[in-house]
Amino acid sequence: MRWSQSFIPTMKEIPADAEIPSHQLMLRAGLIRQVMAGAYTYLPLGWRAIRKVEAIVRSEMERAGAIELFMPALCPAELWEQTGRIDDYGNALVNFPLVRGDRQIHVVLGPTHEEVVTDLMARQIKSYKQLPITVFQIQTKFRNEERPRFGVLRTSEFQMKDAYSFGTDLEQLNVAYDQMFAAYCRIFARCGLEYLTVEAESGPIGGDASHEFMVPADNGEDEIVHCHSCGYAANTERAEIGRPVPAIATPETMAELSTRQTPGTTSIEQVSQMLACDPSRIIKTLIYSVDDSTVAVLLRGDHEANQSKIRRALNGDTIELADPATIEQVSGAPVGFAGPVGLGCPILADHDIVTIVDAISGANQVDAHFTGVNIGRDFTLETSHDLRMAIGDDPCPRCDGTLQLARGIEVGHVFKLGTKYSTALSAEYLDEKEKKHPMVMGCYGIGINRIVAGMAETSHDENGLIWPLAIAPFEVLVIPLNINDDQVMATADRIYDDLRSEGLDVLMDDRKARPGFKFKDGDLIGIPLRVVIGGKGLADGVVELKWRTDEDSQRVPIDEAIASIRQQVRDRQAAEAETVPE
Repeated sequence: MRWSQSFIPTMKEIPADAEIPSHQLMLRAGLIRQVMAGAYTYLPLGWRAIRKVEAIVRSEMERAGAIELFMPALCPAELWEQTGRIDDYGNALVNFPLVRGDRQIHVVLGPTHEEVVTDLMARQIKSYKQLPITVFQIQTKFRNEERPRFGVLRTSEFQMKDAYSFGTDLEQLNVAYDQMFAAYCRIFARCGLEYLTVEAESGPIGGDASHEFMVPADNGEDEIVHCHSCGYAANTERAEIGRPVPAIATPETMAELSTRQTPGTTSIEQVSQMLACDPSRIIKTLIYSVDDSTVAVLLRGDHEANQSKIRRALNGDTIELADPATIEQVSGAPVGFAGPVGLGCPILADHDIVTIVDAISGANQVDAHFTGVNIGRDFTLETSHDLRMAIGDDPCPRCDGTLQLARGIEVGHVFKLGTKYSTALSAEYLDEKEKKHPMVMGCYGIGINRIVAGMAETSHDENGLIWPLAIAPFEVLVIPLNINDDQVMATADRIYDDLRSEGLDVLMDDRKARPGFKFKDGDLIGIPLRVVIGGKGLADGVVELKWRTDEDSQRVPIDEAIASIRQQVRDRQAAEAETVPE
């Protein structure tokens, strides 16, 4: 491709509305342009990178035995109603009526395709002999993102690879899950990403087990914990904390339980200021509605509740904070003054509550708190649980190390769905005895856009992007310094044509511009290998080669240039391939 015949609108200044490096650089390097909040056009360089990522994803999916198909983005809402996800997704689901003649059809623009693919298999799979099977697609997805930001990291329209496995039992699910997990490791390594695999919550997808693939990045929207000693990693919604289960015992010495007037103090910060105490001495009492029951959850004042852990501790399906009327009914006080002493509902406590002596809590009366609250005398517990969000320096649940907080960009997620969707949509098979069973499913997604954005976010310097060869829009950038010099252009054209005949992706900057201008643009768009042809170099019989990350250039004889470039590219490809697991 010749630059003069392409469309690469680079920008010298940082766009005012671009908050993070990947957004800034993808705009400045001419990869994307915004159409509206949450929707972007991919320009030629950006689309080439996307297509290269897609090719890697496709090859690894097929290597893992998955079969490609293509499903419509437009889905009947009826399927989503059958699985209940039309409510689970809420406003994030793009759905609307279509008028067809004298009737309306309610449709959904799919953010994922569990419903459609399960309905397909329900109609086509009849016997255990047709299983297991894994199918995948690469397709545009839609999500009504209320706060689109960070360029293509959080958008309403995005490219996604989604795969779905169907089997007869847990053993077949585990085999498919392991195959997809291994394929994902290869995909992200081939794309040149540094990534962590972290234990994760399934969210509105549902299911029993899941892992996320995260690119560590300071501007990542997801918070994760990671143990450098043993490699344990999890997002904070899922992260376990390696605290020993404390023994529940009444303290040997205790202060007297007393009531303090605390008008208007409904937050931990307000209580700690009025009573001059550290938040770690306060018992935070949260009232939840879990399925059809009301339960109080006790946490230390400086900790945050983990609703997923609370739901799992109670074997519940749904969880939400109770409404003010329910809170007043069980505590006798308005929101902000509940406490465990005399509370009128079951209590669930975090492990750290057990260790607090002479705690402070709400007094279950308006504008009042208790001091001197102690287990055994003032309230009772049969056991305690891990109910809070993990924080930095918490003990690791797998070894003697400690957890460190980090941020990450989610680029992939794998789920063990079980029979959630197959039961709802009657996707059943007949076994050897002609008995029906629901298919056992797995689901596996990769954010194609996020791989490109994750690379931009984590691989750049002050001059611009730094691409790995595997997903670079072009592998080689040929720069003739003076396009009015016939000898320079003849040499540049020959090198350009020869490299293309060798199968390399080559961009030639044939614009009429100053050398410094071309070099700056070349660094900005980040093409890995630069080949410079200049009059002085030609007089010496050489061209200059420079890798994007090298300080210095190499002077190579003109008649050896093609062979040298070919070999260096092969060597770099081999070095990148060494990071890919078998």
